[in-house]
Amino acid sequence: MTFSRPEALLFLAIPVVIVVFAWQYRGWGLVMPFDHRSHANRFWLRMTLRFFEILPAVVLAAVIGLLAGPQVLRKPLDQRVLTNIQFCFDVSGSMSGEGRYEMARTAVENFVDTREGDAFGMTLFGTHTMRWLPLTRDLNAIRHSLDFADPRRQPVHIGGGTRIGNALEFCHDNMLAEAEPGDRMIVLVSDGVSSDLRDASSQAEMSDLLEQSNITLFHVHVGTSAVPMVVADIAEQTGGEAFVATDRKGLDRVFNHIDRMRPAKFEPGGTVPMDFVLPFVLVAMSALGLHVMGLLGLRYTPW
Repeated sequence: MTFSRPEALLFLAIPVVIVVFAWQYRGWGLVMPFDHRSHANRFWLRMTLRFFEILPAVVLAAVIGLLAGPQVLRKPLDQRVLTNIQFCFDVSGSMSGEGRYEMARTAVENFVDTREGDAFGMTLFGTHTMRWLPLTRDLNAIRHSLDFADPRRQPVHIGGGTRIGNALEFCHDNMLAEAEPGDRMIVLVSDGVSSDLRDASSQAEMSDLLEQSNITLFHVHVGTSAVPMVVADIAEQTGGEAFVATDRKGLDRVFNHIDRMRPAKFEPGGTVPMDFVLPFVLVAMSALGLHVMGLLGLRYTPW
């Protein structure tokens, strides 16, 4: 055991002096007439009274030990490995139909609730992209950011079309600039076919870009049409997957599946000094409790 503030231990001299004085030099008090006659030597009573007399000094010593900051080297619980998750959220006009935005928003909120401890960011896209929320561990920030992802509230130049390739490249650059050490994931939520990922070369470039940066892509396709094969192939190459979800329950199942595929990771932490206050607290509370009990009768009187 070590102490973070060992200089505080110098004050232990005070309770030591109190103990020595109370144990060896008990001679004060008011002299009464019966003190001038001889008395039987009651050894155990004398020891009991002295014991209760020094209990305040024991409490003081324990408090001084607490102030000194007792510590022991221990291995803490496993530490969570951060996952950086960026939502790439489609706000084109088609996302406002059939309640798609409302379904997607609720599913994203539920997914965020299950990933407490991870960092989340939000990018809105249509024809152009808008960085709406940088990566943060503040879960309320991601929930509030979804209030502004309603396609009906977007500027014309944002929600005019669906350019998934441009949005993924934008999210990739943000991830490199903002991500903390840990896993990296992009969750694409869209209902459309990309207008800028139509040929094999652009698909290969995007796949290589994400794969080289260790970014896993998951695509949640909100709508009745099939998943665009180009996006599905990119997701598969990065180690992710593409899903079709046409209703609220389907969306929840998709996000639950993503959570199982990329679960929270934990790694053992190194040995670090940790506070070791419990024994001192127990000694102080026990001594204080005994002293209070002793005040009911087991104490010296003034005479």
